[in-house]
Amino acid sequence: MKYYIIAGEASGDLHASNLIREIKVLDKEAAFRAWGGDLMEKEGATLVKHYRDLAFMGFKDVIANLNTIRKNLDFCKEDILNYNPDVIIFVDYPGFNLRIAEFAKLNKIRTVYYISPQVWAWKKSRIKKIKRDVDQMLVILPFEKAFYKDLDYEVNFVGHPLLDVIKARAVSNEQDLIKKNALDQRRIIAVLPGSRKQEISRMLKIMLSVVPLFKDYQFVVAGAPGITEEYYYSILGKSDVKVIHAQTYNLLDHAKAAIVSSGTATLETALFNVPEVVCYKGDAISVFIARQLIKIKYISLVNLIMDKLVVKELIQSDFSTEKLRAELQELLNNSEYRKAMITSFHELKNILGDEGASKKAAHLIVSNL
Repeated sequence: MKYYIIAGEASGDLHASNLIREIKVLDKEAAFRAWGGDLMEKEGATLVKHYRDLAFMGFKDVIANLNTIRKNLDFCKEDILNYNPDVIIFVDYPGFNLRIAEFAKLNKIRTVYYISPQVWAWKKSRIKKIKRDVDQMLVILPFEKAFYKDLDYEVNFVGHPLLDVIKARAVSNEQDLIKKNALDQRRIIAVLPGSRKQEISRMLKIMLSVVPLFKDYQFVVAGAPGITEEYYYSILGKSDVKVIHAQTYNLLDHAKAAIVSSGTATLETALFNVPEVVCYKGDAISVFIARQLIKIKYISLVNLIMDKLVVKELIQSDFSTEKLRAELQELLNNSEYRKAMITSFHELKNILGDEGASKKAAHLIVSNL
């Protein structure tokens, strides 16, 4: 079978790469063409476009790049017709993928969505398009199955793929991490500022503004795939904060606490039982529009899944040096606060279901083909 897969960011590249691996077990003749990243390419996909060329964040950024987005859509449609796949698999990235899904449906190409758009948060109008254009929806959050059922659309809950990714990792030795990256012996505070240049540029300086206030700890930044060290150090300047690449899980293995940009990383950090504070700062226009449209109580996946405030969220004006300092003090020094948060993280793992998401998704896709 011929598979065409579209993922538009780092987390999508990770989950799509694991899906490719499992599909190859079931379909020995499988061929893959993809929009994604290095991990998908490593699994044997022919890469059409890298996600770092697709990462437009916020209303303002999207509007500024409308011409590029249109060209990408046109190019993608032409490439799909030339490749003539048996199925197109969409991995999150809804603004782009739902347009391609409509095109695929018109051209009678089977469509599968793996990792649902967050229609439960905003743009519920997309439900109509999903029901019309997506033949098979595979969801990874437990409440999504009930959400879609209430809208008369049957989906499959496969569990969260991060459970498999984290279980499969090789647990690192702390001294090896320190030696490899020229760290010192102080306890580590992990800093995860996101995977896109736009959010890193907005988040990192404020995240690290508390460094002088915690001299007994070393702050270590988890570098995102596709973002160069030079870019980080252009923001850090002469700071002695280290940036390490391709070692995020090793970093979380040994972190005492973490400062995390809203996104998948908030869930990853929780699954490592690392107490965290979640931060977000967008451009003023995008945030104003989003507040009119988004109808959810929380922005972090941890709080959304648990349906309660487990981790502190510092958003926009609340994301300040003083409020970040106060929350970090609690995470580091209040043992009862830490214990309650970690207990909630254990509950979170149970809610997410069993491992094997990629394998279940691959089986559902291949068997339906």
